[in-house]
Amino acid sequence: MQVELLGAALICDPSGALFLPDYAALVVSDLHLEKGSSFARRGQLLPPYDTAATLGMLARIIERYQPKTVISLGDSFHDVRASERLPALYAIKLKSMMERRDWVWITGNHDPERPANLPGESVEELALGPLIFRHEPKRAGGRDGGRGEIAGHLHPAARIVKYGQSVRRPCFVSDGQRLIMPAFGAYTGALNILDRAFHGLFAEATLRAYMLGAKRIYSIARGALRHG
Repeated sequence: MQVELLGAALICDPSGALFLPDYAALVVSDLHLEKGSSFARRGQLLPPYDTAATLGMLARIIERYQPKTVISLGDSFHDVRASERLPALYAIKLKSMMERRDWVWITGNHDPERPANLPGESVEELALGPLIFRHEPKRAGGRDGGRGEIAGHLHPAARIVKYGQSVRRPCFVSDGQRLIMPAFGAYTGALNILDRAFHGLFAEATLRAYMLGAKRIYSIARGALRHG
């Protein structure tokens, strides 16, 4: 589904990735690679398949759009040492995706340092045309120099009730001036966009959720959204 942010065309993909056709740029957020191994180090065991699943999804979406630039919008790794724990096979797979394209690592709260032993540029934020990309949405002062903001961090989800059935799915959320992306990682949770963590980030009158479906995106008006 194509949406606009201050005149910039954005394609919201059901995978949770965002493609900017004018810049041949693909954006993903909150991969949280090696989350399973991070939890295991603290004695909480999770199935050790999150990195493989996330990289598989990433490879498929890169193959689909063939971007010249990939922007990973923060929390690409679950902790500051996670890139060092990346198994050699997965590191090779990731590096193969990075070949012959620009790759930008936006720093996040989980990964404030550049990933070890991986190419690409590491920055706190990135300006591209009328847009600025950062991990956490900026509250104080609103927009930067008239730019539209694309952020992650909050792992948004939307819930609707239709024909007596409740549906809750990860989503993109935007008001036409700011867009927050869903988490792309396989083991990531999601927070309802009506939660107070989102309060004050969007103009209520123009807020829309773009829910991820199996094969398409569903545009949901503010009035149809439900808590929970």
